[in-house]
Amino acid sequence: MKYVLVTGGVVSGLGKGVTASSIGLLLQACGLRVTSIKIDPYLNKDAGTMSPFEHGEVFVLDDGGEVDLDLGNYERFLDVKLTRDNNITTGKIYQSVINKERKGDYLGKTVQVVPHITDAIQDWIERVAAIPVDGNEGPPDVCVIELGGTIGDIESMPFIEALGQFSYRVGAGNFCLIHVSLVPVLNVVGEQKTKPTQHSVRGLRSLGLTPNILACRSTKELDVNVKEKLSRFCHVPEENIVTLYDVPNIWHVPLLLRDQKAHEAILKVLDLPCITSKPTLVEWTSRTKVCDALNEPVRVAMVGKYTGLSDSYLSVLKALLHASVACRRKLVINWVSASDLEDATAIENPDVNKAAWDSLKSADGVLVPGGFGDRGVEGKIIAAKYARENKIPYLGICLGMQTAVIEYSRSILGLEDANSTEFDPHTKNPCVIFMPEVCVPQSFKLLNFPFQLSHLFSVLTMVKGSKTHMGGTMRLGSRRTYFQVTDSKAFQLYGNQKFIDERHRHRYEVNPEMVLQLEKAGLSFTGKDESGTRMQIIELGNHPYFVGVQFHPEFKSRPGKPSALFLGLIAAASGQLDVILKKSGGTKANGFTNGMSAGSPRKYGKVVNNLHSNGLHV
Repeated sequence: MKYVLVTGGVVSGLGKGVTASSIGLLLQACGLRVTSIKIDPYLNKDAGTMSPFEHGEVFVLDDGGEVDLDLGNYERFLDVKLTRDNNITTGKIYQSVINKERKGDYLGKTVQVVPHITDAIQDWIERVAAIPVDGNEGPPDVCVIELGGTIGDIESMPFIEALGQFSYRVGAGNFCLIHVSLVPVLNVVGEQKTKPTQHSVRGLRSLGLTPNILACRSTKELDVNVKEKLSRFCHVPEENIVTLYDVPNIWHVPLLLRDQKAHEAILKVLDLPCITSKPTLVEWTSRTKVCDALNEPVRVAMVGKYTGLSDSYLSVLKALLHASVACRRKLVINWVSASDLEDATAIENPDVNKAAWDSLKSADGVLVPGGFGDRGVEGKIIAAKYARENKIPYLGICLGMQTAVIEYSRSILGLEDANSTEFDPHTKNPCVIFMPEVCVPQSFKLLNFPFQLSHLFSVLTMVKGSKTHMGGTMRLGSRRTYFQVTDSKAFQLYGNQKFIDERHRHRYEVNPEMVLQLEKAGLSFTGKDESGTRMQIIELGNHPYFVGVQFHPEFKSRPGKPSALFLGLIAAASGQLDVILKKSGGTKANGFTNGMSAGSPRKYGKVVNNLHSNGLHV
């Protein structure tokens, strides 16, 4: 196993995640199998309880892991499926060590940072690096490790020590350290300054790690004399110093590294002279050029709660970008704070309210993403109503689907107090309710009981959902959705598959007791879970594109393989939906396979029969 460690210096936010992803892509293009690990030095066990304002979005994996957003970059660039163990945190490491201590695994020894914490870190890396993530058998060839934070941070010290030991543990030729640092250009002087990088490398060397390659962030390409100076003072060969200068979009970064022959430097350090494949990245280069050349805009109003920080919706933005490039449109985001649309804001600050409405009305499509808490919910309901009444393409994700159901219940069913019990526990018309995750023993499933009886058994078993404990207590990870009808837009966009697998992150869902009433009023529940009680997809048949989903399709969108539902939104917003739907006869032909599951094709009537052992027919 070969290891590539990516560290950062001087300041945070230099783009270590994108750099690590780009390095992985470059090595993949050389013919190597690549996996990735992200180390976050915070004490949280995972990113699940963090505010998006604090740390950006929470990325959800197939196995339900709530992880750092950089793992989303890894999955998108490398097109792999990572696990929760690919994200190491201080909290996870200390918890594992304390659990061992409580069980007596250390045989009465005094448990210390060195060697017990550092050994645990190294063992974790070695174990996870061997897990295949590309769908093939056998361990990967290279593991790219990103160390979060900045060199010199107190919280990262145990990891620095562990990684220093690890470099000796795996031996020379198996470990390559790439240090991402800042080379600023001071406006007063107008020249690139190397001193911050010199100090950063000196600090790194003092901690027992010596960089093999320098990746220097700067506004422009490094001057020759600047490279010479960095080489002299940082003890790094000039050919091992690359520039990551400002580019129009992050898809350029792998091409920057390739053009500066970073892969040759990495392969040399890793003692892989046998790798002779040149990373051409033909499709990647073509897609990057197409993205840069787009000029006809498509405007999407993002009506959310965390609009002050774009990283809060990073995967949504990437999914929109993937879809817009596929439709040959330049993506323009109209950021709309949901609370600014509400009547209270119209009274308190009419100018802000008017600006929010102008932004919403100027959009070609509306997207309401997921979220938690009641702030801005009424604004999201207003946005859903505007899109429904004015035939504007709409996509609601998780809470965005729930607010669409609430709005429909109020406007069409006339239930003025319809609400989610998350926001109003005492509502007389709870159209969205708390539905905890349940686990039914396999022995009960095999008995082929009707749903009502198996549901009773499930309630009596372990309940995962919780209203008091936040971390990891939701319906998380990949879950299966079965299509109910064949003439829905979602069914066609997903390539006429009988079911799909998408990732979830929620506690509340549409109240099953209100489904029949809503369906009679014209709201179609076109996707449900295997039991038929969890509503996964809603659509309006008399609308150009009005779709809500309980899952998060953005997490499986990839460059060149956009999420089907995001593609539908952008296509509808740019007048291309009919063309896209006509091409939806097969999944591979369309280039959007996200959410697809292998299954033999079947003929369908108007209604799809859900032939499963729970005895339920829909």
